Amino acid sequence: MVTEHRLSRVKACKLAGVSRAALYRERTDWAKRDTPVVQALNEVVEHHGRWGFWKCFHRLRDQGHVWNHKKVHRVYCSMKLNLPRRAKKRVFTRERMPLLAPTSINQMWALDFMHDTLYDGRKFRLLNVIDEANREALRMECGNSFPARRLVRVMDELIDFYGKPRAIRMDNGPEMTSDLFVSWAEEHGIELRFIQPGKPNQNAYVERFNKSVRTEVLNAWLFHSLEHAQEVIEDWREDYNGIRGHESLGNRPPAAYLPRFVKTENSIYDLST
Repeated sequence: MVTEHRLSRVKACKLAGVSRAALYRERTDWAKRDTPVVQALNEVVEHHGRWGFWKCFHRLRDQGHVWNHKKVHRVYCSMKLNLPRRAKKRVFTRERMPLLAPTSINQMWALDFMHDTLYDGRKFRLLNVIDEANREALRMECGNSFPARRLVRVMDELIDFYGKPRAIRMDNGPEMTSDLFVSWAEEHGIELRFIQPGKPNQNAYVERFNKSVRTEVLNAWLFHSLEHAQEVIEDWREDYNGIRGHESLGNRPPAAYLPRFVKTENSIYDLST
């Protein structure tokens, strides 16, 4: 256009739809320009294939290369060297469940797990089950692991002793969301109320109970074995239910605030006595 039609370079570039700088600036051959970076990265990755970007970058700096991290990262990504990130498993969303204190026992139970360590470093788990009506601790059981089968067994024992609850409030742990536990609840006609993921305040009663367990038992004792931990925790549970007062219950223990009656083979037993 400039030579044949005798147009100015400004009009010719405007008609052609290109930048004026394209007439004066040479095209950059990025493959040739990045060759030293590619070779240096290949040498590092050859010996350290599981290193991430920053380890590779600092290694290049130790070798005397002065490229900045932006340039190295651009080449690093173009070579497909960035390692895949381990994504956290996402739990499907739940509907928000209202947190209302029941007026009678066995309307709503709540359960949750805690973790702690023995004196020799072995870890163990603690299953806590409470009744939201009077905050009574129904079960506190220690174990190295708690698969769904053991959780079902514990709940069967609680139902045989205390009776069947109408609903159970819990989080989205693998034991609670397993097919075995869900099927067990359907067979017994028990409603499972799962809280929303990442919303422990929706299970506030058992979370507040966990805080008391943590401060008064787990942080106060050194356990030598699971049997020792179970013995100490069981003594604390009896004190918690029968003696320790609760501000939310008018400074009365659960057994005095809302007594629970258990029907045995020969008579009716009052747990508050």
